Amino acid sequence: MTLQVDLFWSFRSPYSYLGMERFKQLERDWNLTVNVRPVYPIAIRTPEFFSQVNLMWPAYLMKDVFRVAEHLGVPFQWPDPDPVVMDMKTRTIPKEQPYIHRLTRLGIEAVNRGRGLAFLDEISRTIWGKAVKNWHQGDHLKDATARAGLDLAAMEQSIEGNEQAYEDAIKVNEDALEKCGHWGVPTLAFKGEPFFGQDRIDMCLWRMKQAGLEPRT
Repeated sequence: MTLQVDLFWSFRSPYSYLGMERFKQLERDWNLTVNVRPVYPIAIRTPEFFSQVNLMWPAYLMKDVFRVAEHLGVPFQWPDPDPVVMDMKTRTIPKEQPYIHRLTRLGIEAVNRGRGLAFLDEISRTIWGKAVKNWHQGDHLKDATARAGLDLAAMEQSIEGNEQAYEDAIKVNEDALEKCGHWGVPTLAFKGEPFFGQDRIDMCLWRMKQAGLEPRT
C-alpha cells in the first residue's frame, strides 16, 4: 500500500528549499506519495507578522539558514530579488508583489501536470541555491522548468485568464495547512498530524513507519 503525505511549501521559505533533497528522498526511497501543496509565505498571508516578531528574530534567522545549509552541504544564498518584496527597515510588506504570485500559481500548475516536486526542486535551486542574480529575467525560470520536465510558456498560458482558479487552489492549501494544526512551512502532514520544519522530516518518517510505510522496491 502506498501511503500519502502532504507537503505544504513556499517559494519564499529558505527552510523549504533546505529540506528539498530529503523531501525527494522520501518519495524515492519509500512507498510513499508526497502531495505538494504550495501556499503563500507568511509575509503574504499575515503581512503584519514581521512587524510583530522579536527584533532579534531576523538576525537569528539569517544566521540559522546559512549554518543549516553549511551543515547539510547545500549551496545557499539569499535570493536577488527576494521572492517577496519587503521594506527591511520597517519590516512592512507592500501590496505590489511582482514575483510571489506568479511563482505560487506556477507551483499549482506544476502539481496539476504531475510534476510538482520536480518543479519546486528546480525552481528553488535556481532562486536559493545557484545565487542567480535576477532569476526572474532571461531564461532562468524557463530552463529550470524544462529541467523539471515542463514547459514554462505552456504553463503560463494555462494560468492566463484563469488566475482566480489558482488563487482558490492556493487558499484550499492554506486552509488545509491550518486544519492540520500549523501555519508555517515547510510542514509535512500525515493523517492530519503536522511536522513543521526541515528538522522534523525524520520524525514524520518515523510516524509513517509506525503506520506501515515500507521501502520502495
